[in-house]
Amino acid sequence: MNDMIISGIQQLGVGIPDTEEAFKWFRTNFGTDVPVFREAAEAPFMTRYTGGEVQSRDAMLAVNLAGGGGFEIWQYTSREPVGPQKPVEIGDYGILAGRIKARGIHQAYQRLQASGATVLGKIMEDPEGILRFAVRDPWGNHYQIVDGAEWFSKPRNHVGGVEGAMIGVSDMAAALDFYATILGYDSKRYDESGFFDDLAVLPGGDRTVRRVVLERSAGHAGAFSELFGASRIELVEVPDHKGTPVFKDRFWGDLGFIHLCFDVSGMDLLKTRCEAAGHPFTVDSGESFDMGDAGGRFAYIEDPDGTLLEFVETHKLPVVKKLKWNLDLRKRDARKPLPRWMISAMGLGRVRK
Repeated sequence: MNDMIISGIQQLGVGIPDTEEAFKWFRTNFGTDVPVFREAAEAPFMTRYTGGEVQSRDAMLAVNLAGGGGFEIWQYTSREPVGPQKPVEIGDYGILAGRIKARGIHQAYQRLQASGATVLGKIMEDPEGILRFAVRDPWGNHYQIVDGAEWFSKPRNHVGGVEGAMIGVSDMAAALDFYATILGYDSKRYDESGFFDDLAVLPGGDRTVRRVVLERSAGHAGAFSELFGASRIELVEVPDHKGTPVFKDRFWGDLGFIHLCFDVSGMDLLKTRCEAAGHPFTVDSGESFDMGDAGGRFAYIEDPDGTLLEFVETHKLPVVKKLKWNLDLRKRDARKPLPRWMISAMGLGRVRK
């Protein structure tokens, strides 16, 4: 591989107490009903973030084939997961909310209300004029449902996959440099300061903040780029306020948003870029690592506030498990998107109940 590609956001990792219960909630409310992999095993590479000891987990990656990233649903099986000492709020450092896209924001609002999800407040406009509303899951995690424009296919219930995340930062200048230099989020959709009605329903949303929404000017390429689509990261800083890291005195994998994961190719080149920027890999599987039916190389870095970002270079992927149809991505042009029919075929593994 002589090129480095960031295809898009592959998934948002969520630590929860019960994989089955969470998968049911996410597929019912966010349409992530296609499990890509599920594996119960130890996590030997993550001891840096799990108290120096190897911990066991049950993990599942599920996607919504309408478009966007998926969710990695992650449950400890070797210990009881720990929640934050206080509710995560705007002003803290880390992933504060997931960003989920909708096609027809008013229909999505009604649909989520009807499904029994905890919908917070009403539909509001953000500084860019994009309509959005907020939802809280049963484990206290928050999501911004935003009017999305880019789709792989028509969503079944007006809700698509992960478009990005809201991330709390302590130093906006340092964060902007990091996300532009390493991840290519170098284009501002807006950069505004003040009090915002659309944030008021979230914990800490009554504070005056600076918020910057970023996207990648280079666009996206790669095998799954048409499924993931464009993504956005919202950075939020509360000036003159000392926040708390959302995973302070806790392990990676405990309750809450544990990482934001990017699908990449050319991991060695990305490693060199991160080292040159002063943010070296803190975890690196080093070679292909099996995750049940899927496999690849993964690595982690920390943003300036210690928020964990994961990179996954997918090597093999089950397209249709029932037919034992597996795809080896190392044998194809890394820049070329997979045929749409091939990605659509993954829907044969959809869980409908």
